[in-house]
Amino acid sequence: MMKVDRNSAKSTQRLILVSNRLPVALDRSDSGEWHITPSSGGLVTALAPILRKTRGLWIGWPGATAEGVDLEQLLAAYRYPLGSITLKAVTLTQDEVQHYYSGFSNETIWPLFHDLHSRCKFDPEDWLVYQAVNRKFAQAIIDNSDVDDYIWVHDYHLLLVARELHAIDPGRRAVFFLHTPFPSVDIYDKLPWRQQIMRALLEYDLIGFQTLRDRSNFIHCAESLTKGLYVNARKRLAVIQTPSRELRAGVFPISIDFREFSRLAATKEVVRRSIQLREDIPGCRIILGVDRMDYSKGISQRLKAFRNALERFEDLRCKVTLVQIIIPSRAHILEYQKLKAEVDGLISEINGQFAESGWVPVQYMFRSVDRAELAAYYRAADMALVTPLKDGMNLVAKEYCASNVDENGVLILSEFAGAAVQMRRNAMLVNPYDIEGVANTIYKAYNMGGAERKDRMRRLRNSIRRHGISWWASRFLQAANYTKQQSTIEVQFPQ
Repeated sequence: MMKVDRNSAKSTQRLILVSNRLPVALDRSDSGEWHITPSSGGLVTALAPILRKTRGLWIGWPGATAEGVDLEQLLAAYRYPLGSITLKAVTLTQDEVQHYYSGFSNETIWPLFHDLHSRCKFDPEDWLVYQAVNRKFAQAIIDNSDVDDYIWVHDYHLLLVARELHAIDPGRRAVFFLHTPFPSVDIYDKLPWRQQIMRALLEYDLIGFQTLRDRSNFIHCAESLTKGLYVNARKRLAVIQTPSRELRAGVFPISIDFREFSRLAATKEVVRRSIQLREDIPGCRIILGVDRMDYSKGISQRLKAFRNALERFEDLRCKVTLVQIIIPSRAHILEYQKLKAEVDGLISEINGQFAESGWVPVQYMFRSVDRAELAAYYRAADMALVTPLKDGMNLVAKEYCASNVDENGVLILSEFAGAAVQMRRNAMLVNPYDIEGVANTIYKAYNMGGAERKDRMRRLRNSIRRHGISWWASRFLQAANYTKQQSTIEVQFPQ
């Protein structure tokens, strides 16, 4: 429940969440009929519990260019399974999808913010369409909200929304949370539109980052690009004073619904399936990788490290199996097609080199997996190999620990994931670029004693339980309320 104590007559406020995608997918059947289905993903997992409690509004793109379809009617007739959430669609043309989403968002900002600037495409047409779509989102907010509502904008697709809101209504306030990392000055400076984007970001009232490093990078970039900027970063919420306004920047590491994952992992269905998975790989420890198909996830480097471990530690052969689940993503983008071909080739090489009768070193699934099936894999896995080259947070690491109700698993985690800040003491941290180092850690985890495994996992689970999704939401909303100089906001969600 969200309570807002105010002196005015209005005692409650809606929470308006704005993201590139709605928490649903729009699909067309073979007969030509359109259907709406709930979608999954880190943002949906994190935010659905909040909206379920606050009866909020979610504004976003439904994921398809359904020309000639009354989206408002479709959404009005749809009952979202996670509770009372009103959905409002922002429609995009195919050209807008190509330039705003596939182009600027995912071929410019995404690689740049993940320190992979060599993969960036800097196309002026993409930039023009990106601005126009952010303007379209801003108009949708104006049309569907009141001036006192909390406008919470999410992620790199919508960096300019506050600027566009103020162009329509200067009195509107909005806060922003970035789910990706924020790059250092030397990386950010490569962006041709660095000034315009920085000025747009400084129009939010609060900007939230995953880690202190991301916030520091942002502040350093802002200082290098903005004249007359004053920053007081000594407090938890850094105060940034521009020549025309004041805003705040804070660190709010996103988390998961610990209770939900733990409960799901303990259900009879998941327990039965996890036992079956272990029986299907007899005599082997299961090493699990779960990733979206993306070059930032370090999948190729992980496979090379696993091969190196099998080459150098012969006692691992026929004793461990890497189960690699890859969720298809952005398959129309050439870079992702090349990555899939590379991953397919590496898995084929490893299995061809090491497979023996009754043992396949790498079991590979390239498809979406429902939550119950994923929980079964989490519970069955003796180790999770979470090794992104760069990640804002990485919720897979937290989901694995929450689902590990027997507390027997070992988390091997990239030091470049945002989650490493919270989990570094009890996860086994690795540099994903260090092939031999990751291989050594796999071998060390394989030989780890039961008492140490339990102690590490128990501490990891306790940390995630204490700092779950309600903790994240409460901290951010309280900070947003402070920015607006309103009364105390109380956010209560069950643990």
